[in-house]
Amino acid sequence: MRRATVVALVGAGTAVALLAGCTGGGGPHDDGRAPEPGPAPSPSPTPSAQRAGPVLAVKVDNAPKARPHTGLGAADIVYVEQVEGGLSRLLAVYASSLPKAVGPVRSARESDLELLRQFERPTLAFSGAQTKLLPLVDRAPLRAEPPGRTPGAYARDSGRAAPHNLYLRPHRLLPAAPGEAALTTGFTYGDAPGGGRTETTRTVRYPAARFTFTWDASRGHYRVALDGTAAATTDGQPPAPATVVVQYVRMRPSGYFDSRGSNTPYTETVGAGTAQVLRDGKSYDALWKRPEPGDGTRFTTPGGEPLNFADGQVWVLLAKG
Repeated sequence: MRRATVVALVGAGTAVALLAGCTGGGGPHDDGRAPEPGPAPSPSPTPSAQRAGPVLAVKVDNAPKARPHTGLGAADIVYVEQVEGGLSRLLAVYASSLPKAVGPVRSARESDLELLRQFERPTLAFSGAQTKLLPLVDRAPLRAEPPGRTPGAYARDSGRAAPHNLYLRPHRLLPAAPGEAALTTGFTYGDAPGGGRTETTRTVRYPAARFTFTWDASRGHYRVALDGTAAATTDGQPPAPATVVVQYVRMRPSGYFDSRGSNTPYTETVGAGTAQVLRDGKSYDALWKRPEPGDGTRFTTPGGEPLNFADGQVWVLLAKG
């Protein structure tokens, strides 16, 4: 891996060194993932020859050393997933706008491939994956964008230690944001249903991670805390979800393990189950249903009516049911 001159990645002044090569390995010490393959493909077309298309999904690190994040506040949807050792990772989905940078970027998991089937051939930005998972990524109906595939799309922050220092420049992958029509999630937006319980604070716990959402009525969104500390970003736009969904799903062991021998849980997002939807300082019991991988996920009231989300950012926490 070679580096070029240090440049500014985001307006906050994060210093980075440009990356080249590394099409599948994810950089140094990145979970013991796949080794670096051969030479990178030919450069992609210039932005003027490209067109805006499906959503951009970015696998984002959520270890304490990865914080503060960059670009997370601009995401339309943030999925929270459990990974090895009970830790969590984020999958940020962008359609309405593209920030200057997103990160730190980390490696993909098998569950991501199923989750992203909701979108029409999304672009997945990730730092690499286990060697035996890479063929599944290549066969998935998505555009895989690990480092090195598109020149200049990624950079390393020289002020942070690897592997928590890899950042994506979204505009190197997409010439413009595709727009909200690309969010084929099955979510519905509008007025809240009747009823609900007043609940201004909710904490969702994973074995080794904790997320707290506190309703801020004056701003009309939830404040986010990660492991007890307010979420912050380097670009001054912290995450501010208008809707928080706790989606209870089945988790089972997968056929993959990290470098320490810990199994990667597989999170099943196709099927049906229960959920709780938080919006406007209230909590609503819900049901979710996604019959086929290509379907969006529908959330309804127990009576079968659509459970509308509030306009704005949505966080979906995939919790063990």
